[in-house]
Amino acid sequence: MRLLAHTNFNFIKWRWHAVAFSLAVTLAGVGTILARGGLPLGVDFAGGTVVVAEFAKPTSEDAVRTALGALSRDAVVQKYGETTKNDVMIRLPMAPGVEQGTSLNAEALKIEEALRGSSIGEFKIVSKDIVGPTAGADLKSKGIWATFTALGGLLVYIALRFRFTFAVGAVIATFHDILVTLAFLTWFGYDLSLNVIAAILTIAGYSVNDTIVVFDRVRENQRTMRREPLDQVVNKSVNQTLGRTIITSGTTFLAVVSLYIFGGEVLRGFAFTMLVGIVTGTYSTVFVAASIAIILSRRPTTQVQQTASQAQQARAKRRA
Repeated sequence: MRLLAHTNFNFIKWRWHAVAFSLAVTLAGVGTILARGGLPLGVDFAGGTVVVAEFAKPTSEDAVRTALGALSRDAVVQKYGETTKNDVMIRLPMAPGVEQGTSLNAEALKIEEALRGSSIGEFKIVSKDIVGPTAGADLKSKGIWATFTALGGLLVYIALRFRFTFAVGAVIATFHDILVTLAFLTWFGYDLSLNVIAAILTIAGYSVNDTIVVFDRVRENQRTMRREPLDQVVNKSVNQTLGRTIITSGTTFLAVVSLYIFGGEVLRGFAFTMLVGIVTGTYSTVFVAASIAIILSRRPTTQVQQTASQAQQARAKRRA
């Protein structure tokens, strides 16, 4: 059985609507990020101390802040994981002047001592995550370089295999996926961590792989549809690969949903990033990448018709 084997949806007809929608979502996301002073960086990049405490009874975030006392002015306190476990995450940014040689575990001990010296009740420390300022800055720099290096490599590969305009369309679509994903991370309160960076790079590869399948079919169809406008060639190619796109995206989405539900809090950011990336990557393959490729490389339909008409007139003169 073949899913959606003989579809004939006019996807290209809605390319300008899709571009406008993508611009609106992207601008809204970028505006939110700028309004909040940038992306919320996790301890991997910002440096600092993260302590997860599990309380014996339900405890509010305000009660934890009160127990922390003076530390609560800089600390971020929020519920963590499943509500039945009564876990609370306390994130303390790196104190000014702290160097690599200093005992970074002292910040975690301050949090634990403040909680034990209060009347908040029994608890146990589930996990500690400590990153120094130098390591955090180095990880942030490497994460940025890894992302842009991946995009540059994709641009070169697609330009050599297909054509430069197709490569630009694929990279713009991938960049669109990354911006939309970052916007959703900001809207839903997820920090930018190493796990999230890994998910973003995975999304880039996933999106481009799907786009290459469409572009490869476009190249095949151009050999038998030489007189057809590029719009029709691309639209037919998208329809021919639509079943494969839906099956691949659907199965991957279900797998990541399982990871999001059962993978625990540590993988929650990674799984959420992947879920958003799969949806936006499928959308950008069908609409954004193909639309950009057409806009950059196609000749207007009228010009194609004029060229065909001129060719017919030339053949008629030779016969005469």
